[in-house]
Formats: sequence, structure tokens, C-alpha cells
Amino acid sequence: MSEPAFDEVLHPANRLRICAMLAAADSVAFSTIQEALGISDSVLSKQVKILQQSGYLAVAKKTSNSRARTWLSLTPTGRKALAGHLAELRRIAELAGPAPE
Repeated sequence: MSEPAFDEVLHPANRLRICAMLAAADSVAFSTIQEALGISDSVLSKQVKILQQSGYLAVAKKTSNSRARTWLSLTPTGRKALAGHLAELRRIAELAGPAPE
């Protein structure tokens, strides 16, 4: 398990959700993530660019049946950062104790 480490790049909700979706697969189509998150192309593109510039995300263009699609995948650095960020969120949640009934 990765060392707990809060990551400012990953923490915004859309970026965290993008990375969580990608963690479960080798790669996911841009359009699939866009539909799942219910956000516009431009919003997703901006978040992808930030994650890519941080070295957390790889972007690949693939053509099949004469149709170009964009595929996203977490890099090993991105997977490690996500694991550390989630570990830190769990640590913070444990400090808060159990939820009131």
C-alpha cells in the first residue's frame, strides 16, 4: 500500500472521479468517462490536461472502423499518487471517528 499523501492535483472531485474510474481498467474511452461524470467535453479536456501535465494520465488516439477515439489511462505515477491520496483520505476519516447515529 502507498504511503498516505494528500495530493492537491487529484483532490478536486472531477479529477478524483476520473482517476478512480481509470484505476479499475487499463484504459477507458474519453466519451465513456464524459458520460459517466455528466460533464462537457471542455470540462473533461481541461481536467485531463492537468492530470496529463502532472504525469498521472496518458492519452492515446486510436482509430477503429474509420472512427478516431481518445483513450485515457493512469500512468504508474498516477496509480501510485491515487493510492497515496486515497490512503490519506482514509486516515483523515479515521481521525474523525465514527459517524454520529
